[in-house]
Amino acid sequence: MHHIPIRRALTLVPFALVLLAPAARGGEADTLPPAVRNANAQLLSQFFAQSAGASPAVLEYRRKLAEYQAARAAFDAEAGAYWSQISEKRKARNAKRRSGQQITLDDYVLEHPPLYTGPKRPVNPEPEETPERPPRKPIPVVADLLRAAQELYQFTPQRPSSELEFKRAYARYALALGLTREQAVRVYSFETGGTGSYDVQAGIEHGGKRAISTAMGYNQLLTTNSVELLAEQGHEFIRALSEKVARTSGPARQALEHKLAVLKKMVAHAKSVPDTWSEHEKIGNTPQGWAMHAMVLDIDIGPMLQTHKLLTSVLFARAKGYSRPLTAAELEMMNLTGDGTGLDMVTMPQAMREQVPTSNFFQRGGYERNPVAIRHNTVAKLLAVTDVRMDANSSKAGARELAGAF
Repeated sequence: MHHIPIRRALTLVPFALVLLAPAARGGEADTLPPAVRNANAQLLSQFFAQSAGASPAVLEYRRKLAEYQAARAAFDAEAGAYWSQISEKRKARNAKRRSGQQITLDDYVLEHPPLYTGPKRPVNPEPEETPERPPRKPIPVVADLLRAAQELYQFTPQRPSSELEFKRAYARYALALGLTREQAVRVYSFETGGTGSYDVQAGIEHGGKRAISTAMGYNQLLTTNSVELLAEQGHEFIRALSEKVARTSGPARQALEHKLAVLKKMVAHAKSVPDTWSEHEKIGNTPQGWAMHAMVLDIDIGPMLQTHKLLTSVLFARAKGYSRPLTAAELEMMNLTGDGTGLDMVTMPQAMREQVPTSNFFQRGGYERNPVAIRHNTVAKLLAVTDVRMDANSSKAGARELAGAF
């Protein structure tokens, strides 16, 4: 659908005259609701009161501000209607899936969302009081995770002796549980740029100095991911580590037994709340969640967490009746957007992928902050650009080393 650009209707007309216009159209203002008439009258009063003695620069600013506000209000009305339709269509699709009905093109919004093209908010020539923003909560980094693990569980993760040791452990575990080399290596290439280490954190990479999230490792797990995986897959982690303990002797066994005891405590803590993302997120934002996230760094538990971050999506697709192996790009869509939303894209025939806008799988705020989804604005285009990035990064040193580990 072609969206007509928002008109700059106030470019040459002061805001006050625009407000007066209804009264000059033969009593048309009488048809306005009382609340609107009262608001107009109040704005008129404020305009004339504020304009008395104002400088030309201030008057120009207020005119441009009124123009901006009118354009923005018109856009927000249009965008609000569009994103409400996106939400309703999503609810209807979910209901159809629950009842086993086939999803068709009619179940998606096929127009692309409106994008704001009006004037920018003008800069006030007069000094303004800026409200104090509460300080941002610091994002925990590796040192914080290790400190929390030691203080709360008296445990320090066993770090690998080299990056290759971690890659080999990851490859062994991933292959044993059914991930393919292509899936693991290409997702790693996309998530880390093909060079990331087992402890790489979002923002502190490629010369970055400041963490931008808690996302860490080959598949960029958040603290909430670690808590959720311990809650949902902890029994598998305990089983695998118990088997390793049974094969080990001497001081190495004692260290593993301590690790197993700590793992059991963490799993119990993760299971102590309802199994929902929001509840796991609450734990993830506390030192207890940071301590659990420290397990991403451990040579035994880290590969399990990284594997299950992807494997849960594979198993989810199978449970929903999708038997064809997921391509790495399809798996990444599920990894990025969540299993339910990702499967919505993955199960779509190619002909539909070419037509369905990516906006169908986003909330408004997330979409408007995502230039990749805006530029590559259909499912087919988004999957294609994901494959292109995977292709490019798979030739880099870290990706080649991981491929060799498989």
